[in-house]
Amino acid sequence: MESRLFISPAFAQGAPAAGGGMDAIIQFVPFILIFVIMWFLIIRPQQRRVKAHQEMIKNVRRGDTVVTSGGIIGKVSKVLEDSADIEVEIADNVKVKVARTMIAEVRSKTEPVKA
Repeated sequence: MESRLFISPAFAQGAPAAGGGMDAIIQFVPFILIFVIMWFLIIRPQQRRVKAHQEMIKNVRRGDTVVTSGGIIGKVSKVLEDSADIEVEIADNVKVKVARTMIAEVRSKTEPVKA
């Protein structure tokens, strides 16, 4: 009699649930919601910032005042369209080559060329 009472709860716990497939889907709903929230709070804004930075770099022109990611402020003296580098004048007669991707900010833009 004792062994029958001891074994019975073990069999009852191992019994499969009637809606097993639906339970699995419901367990994934929180993970899907977390991913959607992460997409709108982290991934999407980061993609927008990267796109805006690439647009800013593409539109750098001679005469613009720029700030590099290292904190150097200078005026763009030479821009080569095909090159990944630009020439920045940081003091009188002191010009340095800077990688376009290292431009953190364009402070003052030059006027567009009048036709």
